[in-house]
Amino acid sequence: MAVEDTKPIIVIGAGLVGLTLAQGLKKAGFDFRIYDRDNSIDERPAGWGITMDWAMPSLQACLPPEVFAQIPSIQVNPKSGHKADDRYRFLNLETGEEKSSVPASTLYRLNRKKFRHLLATDIEVNWGRRCTGFDTTDDGVVVHFADGTRIEGSLLLAVDGKNSTVKRQLIGEESARLNPLPVGFIGLTLKMPREQMQPFLDIHPVIWQGCHPGTGYFVFFSALSTPETNGSAAAAGGEYYEGQFNMSWMVDRHGETPRTAPEQIAKAKGAAVAGTGMFPTLRQAILGIPDDSPALGIKLEDWPTQRWPSRGGRVTLLGDAAHTMTMYRGEAANHGIYDAVELVRQLQQWRGGAKSREEALRDYQLEVAERTYEAVLLSRYACLESHDLDNMSEESNVLNVRIHSAEKSVRGHI
Repeated sequence: MAVEDTKPIIVIGAGLVGLTLAQGLKKAGFDFRIYDRDNSIDERPAGWGITMDWAMPSLQACLPPEVFAQIPSIQVNPKSGHKADDRYRFLNLETGEEKSSVPASTLYRLNRKKFRHLLATDIEVNWGRRCTGFDTTDDGVVVHFADGTRIEGSLLLAVDGKNSTVKRQLIGEESARLNPLPVGFIGLTLKMPREQMQPFLDIHPVIWQGCHPGTGYFVFFSALSTPETNGSAAAAGGEYYEGQFNMSWMVDRHGETPRTAPEQIAKAKGAAVAGTGMFPTLRQAILGIPDDSPALGIKLEDWPTQRWPSRGGRVTLLGDAAHTMTMYRGEAANHGIYDAVELVRQLQQWRGGAKSREEALRDYQLEVAERTYEAVLLSRYACLESHDLDNMSEESNVLNVRIHSAEKSVRGHI
């Protein structure tokens, strides 16, 4: 017998996964409300790029066709990305020689800010509402916010990130504690004219990565925008490119992550000349990075998926809240978006009477645990392997073509 519930589903978190979930719920005809702690979609810095590959069919299942059709236009470099005859490279940073590569045709490298705006199409987000906790009742949930307000719902779907408030309440602070990795990490946002950005783009105009065999420094570069996509091609102030420059290293070799932006930029430049130095064109390009470039240090942590109670089929987790992982395999967003489509499918079975609410959330959680526990560990191994070029092989987790769940991601439609 079909189930009817008069209370809306409550979604906490309007990031990429939360908005994908909202699109899926809307497409499937569920009544829902979505809340986010930020005051607007643009409150935080624009962020970097995001890699989408095997979860693209899942994304398509959640989005209206006219929205999904815009995905190619929000690539970081639409002219050069997702080409059938191209490959993205992993380099020996001492020599500039290629260590390995993956087919470009399997990947979409998207501008994160534009992707989030696209996913928010026709979704009414309640901004400025930070969730502080929840209660379950006989007929639903009550979600509490920092402004003193509360809302009742039928289900609570928490997509509130790696430091999830909902997860901490569900399983306790100790069980929710993240695992720190012994790796330092800095990220620079580059905004430079063509002549300064060109050495990075000459390696590949979309993304590339590599490791120095002597020092173990790892570098990841991604374009973020071109003059055609950022509007500077038609502006009077001169054309510019934007890029994402990430560097990481083993802490026991090169120390902890510097705290300030000037120190972080100095760290990148010091790494370029450390040991035998990086190959000449890359070395000069890094030394030429403007000293006022936005920079930040990131604490690398993960959380291999654990079981969590659903409070009688009323509460569950998605995305980083359910499986915090490092970025070295480019899979976090793919798994989160796959979470969204799988959860909507389970909720459809509950609504249609094929499963109880408890069974639907149980089966969703079992699928998530089976799929992501190993994925978190593989991303951890990829992180550690990225700093040891000599022992890297085609079977290394950071070099393996990402095919996890590709077969499953095409199942069914919302």
